[in-house]
Amino acid sequence: MRAVVHDRFGPPDVLRIEDVPAPVPADDELLVRVRATTVNQTDCHVRRAEPIPWRFRIGVFRPKWTTLGMEFAGEVEAVGSAVAEFGVGDRVFGMKNHGANAELVTVRESRLVAHLPDALSFEEGAAVIDGAYQGLFALRRGRVGKGTRLLVYGASGSCGTACVQLGRHLGAHVTAVCGTKNVALVRSLGADVVVDYQREDFRKRGEKYDVIVDAVGKIVGLRYRGSLVPGGMFVLTDGLWNVLGVLLTRW
Repeated sequence: MRAVVHDRFGPPDVLRIEDVPAPVPADDELLVRVRATTVNQTDCHVRRAEPIPWRFRIGVFRPKWTTLGMEFAGEVEAVGSAVAEFGVGDRVFGMKNHGANAELVTVRESRLVAHLPDALSFEEGAAVIDGAYQGLFALRRGRVGKGTRLLVYGASGSCGTACVQLGRHLGAHVTAVCGTKNVALVRSLGADVVVDYQREDFRKRGEKYDVIVDAVGKIVGLRYRGSLVPGGMFVLTDGLWNVLGVLLTRW
């Protein structure tokens, strides 16, 4: 099968398409014929091996994972003997740590894989997973529910748009912060209040929030602690500096 591979860290030029052995599914795995995949921010971090501490997981001198790609959508080509919920020909979408930038990928039935709704194309299915997964994880961390006053910083990205929609679905009052060109988009997703950060600092409104989700790793928690109610939560999704904020806010 063909796959996008790399054997050193660096810019996009380190990637190349090669013929590699096809994976063989274990008893609890699906073999998926990939019809659509993505290149997301995490893939780029791994390719560059940045930030440096990532190297302890992905390879100190050379990539541990030669094929990148987290998100995929396609059709089940084969199933292991212990697989119960999927069959050959099923349309599926899912996510794994690496390996999706290839014609075939294996994934355990118990991990992040599901039947692809008929209303979604393969391209739509592959593109929706990572942001929605991160957004749901962040809202669960913050125990967001009915009546929660939620602020989403970076509300126009893949994680941010998911947080806005899921927050409304869970019954939260959602304040969304984004740039000028995305105000209409974020408002259409159901945000109760949209703040254009290019025109206004949301902190100057004097509002207090139960949960602040930084969906892009752009704000430092220490500076925004005053916008949380007592006992409120600052939930990070990216950005090493945000660790300082978490240390001084409830988690």
